[in-house]
Amino acid sequence: MKLQLSGPPQHLLKGTIRITGSKSESNRMLMLQAQYPNIEIENLSNSDDTRAMQSGLEVREGTVDIHHAGTAMRFLTAYFATQQGRSVLLTGSPRMQERPVKVLVDALKHLGADISYPANEGYPPLKIKGRPLQQHQVSLPANISSQFISALLLVAPRLENGLVMELTGQITSIPYIKMTLALLSQLGIKNTFEGKRIRVWPKRSVPDTTLVVESDWSSASYFYSITALASVGSEITLSAYKKDSLQGDSILADLYRHFGVSTLFRNNAIILQKTGDLKPYNVQFDLANAPDLAQTIAVTCFGLGVGCTLTGLHTLKIKETDRLEALKTELSKLGASLTVTDASLTLGAGDRIHPDTCIDTYNDHRMAMAFAPLALRTRICINDADVVTKSYPDFWEDLKSLHFQIKGL
Repeated sequence: MKLQLSGPPQHLLKGTIRITGSKSESNRMLMLQAQYPNIEIENLSNSDDTRAMQSGLEVREGTVDIHHAGTAMRFLTAYFATQQGRSVLLTGSPRMQERPVKVLVDALKHLGADISYPANEGYPPLKIKGRPLQQHQVSLPANISSQFISALLLVAPRLENGLVMELTGQITSIPYIKMTLALLSQLGIKNTFEGKRIRVWPKRSVPDTTLVVESDWSSASYFYSITALASVGSEITLSAYKKDSLQGDSILADLYRHFGVSTLFRNNAIILQKTGDLKPYNVQFDLANAPDLAQTIAVTCFGLGVGCTLTGLHTLKIKETDRLEALKTELSKLGASLTVTDASLTLGAGDRIHPDTCIDTYNDHRMAMAFAPLALRTRICINDADVVTKSYPDFWEDLKSLHFQIKGL
């Protein structure tokens, strides 16, 4: 599906949008619910990733195809490794079969798991035969993906002796690790995170509990970008959000103050207000704890004519696509001047945007949504726009509610 977008004529935006539950929280809660069935979950994400997670957890034997869902691949690897008597082939899309999983598999094997590679060593698909894991101590590098760590933490309470994890190297995306541990704490599962050592105590059962998924802050990022590019006086209300969020991307409220966007918390919602045309010549953000915001922020800066240096992006090379190279290619098509390394992006300030440019999305939901706000600056085309269903199926309809003009090509 190819879409052409243009913004409202006056660029003065007013609207209220309810955003689906966080897929990061949803997928963690689903993992816990599979192990403690008396847990109830409210406000689950309606994303493709969460549906893939739900479908995968229901498979007893045979092939589990999670398509593009990276979180499901990591979490289900740990889950099935601990399910005694169940044997599955865990696979995904061609791109998923290029995303390394060896660090997680090695850690699980050290704990006693039976996992093999039917195709390429270190990559999906994985042949997993579930059995009790007898060991309870493991060490793994922490600078690749925090999802490897969370996958182990989510199965740790059901291990006979719990889990003691020693992390080596720089820890990536710490807020996502803390999110996992906070959910364990909500269930009464004792855990500690001191320095580079995490311990989770075993717990065979938990009380009847209802977990409520907060709306997704990553999805909110696109409306922060829209507000930043809109006219002063624009106001968008998003629900349902809380000030003490478990999600690392809630740092948006602080970051977007640099672009004249204020955030007001009221009645389980956030109100985004464009309060001024604050346009610093260059901004510098370390996004090591919130790398999923990189595409949105880079496009915001380009739309405002602001330069930026974004660091801490080393995990973006192994996402749905190589997000740094994809950003370089697509922003360059629009007239941007930028350079990327394995872990950073530098964008030069500029005031020209090439009109009627079609953006390729590389099977990456965040490429489609991150570039959409530029419709407030020029008419833009998004190729394979339906890729947004991976995390935010209602995105295009929600843009229409803000009076964006969207038509199929």
